[in-house]
Amino acid sequence: MPAAAQHRRTRNTRLARALAAACTGAAVLALPLIGATAASATTAAPAVGTTPAGYPDNLDGWIRESLAIMAEKKIPGTYNGIYRNIIRESSGNPAAINLWDSNAAKGIPSKGLLQVIDPTFTTYHVAGTSFDIYDPVANITAACNYAAHRYGSIDNVFSAY
Repeated sequence: MPAAAQHRRTRNTRLARALAAACTGAAVLALPLIGATAASATTAAPAVGTTPAGYPDNLDGWIRESLAIMAEKKIPGTYNGIYRNIIRESSGNPAAINLWDSNAAKGIPSKGLLQVIDPTFTTYHVAGTSFDIYDPVANITAACNYAAHRYGSIDNVFSAY
């Protein structure tokens, strides 16, 4: 057969065939998982607990509960501003403690989600929240109250404060 008359597969055809083969393989692998999921529906993972105020007992819930308290007390701040600072300060760990910086050297380490020192927590504690600096909602709310007095809002904080 002359070269001009030979049938040539286009790139699109090769790509379509490769995708079809991959999808078929994925479907074959997924079938046992679908059956296993249906069979074990009664042993699903437990739901996230809730705070006493009814919010999810996780970072999202703590921030939302703090925002509700802040709104009542007219403390400015947004979810994104709080979240950004928490991730930078503690990676979302409410038990975080900094034992190496200048505050720690003075005997007053930064603690909790937003790395607040005890004197700042005491001064800017918000009524209605726990007096435990490691309590996530109390820590966030006190830190945001401090940031509001010092910087106008937690939203204006982009580094250690």
